[in-house]
Amino acid sequence: MMKSILYVRSFVLLSLLSLFSSSAMSATKPLVIGITLQPYYSYVKAVVGDKAEILPLVDAGFNPHNYLPQPNDLKRLNKMDVIVVNGIGHDDFALKVISAANNSKLMVLEANKDVPLLPAMGQSVGKGAVNPHTFVGLSTTIQKVYTIANELSRIDPENASFYRKNARKYAKKFRLMKRDAMLSLGELDTAGMKVATTHNAYGYILQEFGVDVAAVIEPAHGVEPSASQLQGTIEKIRESDIDVLFYELNMPNRFVDTIEEATGVQLYRFSHMTHGPYEDNKVEIEMKSNLDTLIEAMKFAADKDAK
Repeated sequence: MMKSILYVRSFVLLSLLSLFSSSAMSATKPLVIGITLQPYYSYVKAVVGDKAEILPLVDAGFNPHNYLPQPNDLKRLNKMDVIVVNGIGHDDFALKVISAANNSKLMVLEANKDVPLLPAMGQSVGKGAVNPHTFVGLSTTIQKVYTIANELSRIDPENASFYRKNARKYAKKFRLMKRDAMLSLGELDTAGMKVATTHNAYGYILQEFGVDVAAVIEPAHGVEPSASQLQGTIEKIRESDIDVLFYELNMPNRFVDTIEEATGVQLYRFSHMTHGPYEDNKVEIEMKSNLDTLIEAMKFAADKDAK
């Protein structure tokens, strides 16, 4: 009888130790956080540091405009605890994979849920469509980093203070970038500056500097204009006396040369931030480059209007 009791006690003790050990391992296992676009790799890395693993859903080098989901995407998704999505366009391919996975344990973090959104522009844009390129803006980037940090703090409260501290530190870099850009513009008069863009991507950064977009050449997100639409844009640029045309650094804008030749408009290139490898400092580097380009364009427009 005594042996039976001792056996039961030993079994219970071993079970409790095994359960405790399993729980401890589970508690210390780092989160696997998925991302859908290159900028979100930079954001999440800045927030989590080495406290979590970051797993891109898609290999680098893809074009989000025409990417079709692949079997490997689903395999990667099944390894993730959380996935950070743009969620308002540009990563619709990821939303399809998430839906197909039907994984109730996967937490989907919508980075843009607290961001004031701009309407989409273009001749064929549907009613109610929003501009999904919030990663190109300064203030929108800061807001998304705070949202990511707050949501990850809720999911992983043990590291909450670490995440929030890192988010504030990262956000400060972009506030200082904006301050320096504003100071470099000084008393520059850009009230008459008129801008067109090939792509509906730059509204968020332009609005922070009071620059309005008079025309978007692509009729809709990622769609090249037809011959008649291109001709209509050329006529609008001529009639509106547009100073500057911004186009995408990493994409073959085949119609840009035609527009330049037909109108004489000054060309400047912005990074779209969704091309190339996944890198920790990608957003910082490319945002700074975009700001330098914008300052150059604004100074050009001001000098032109002053003549």
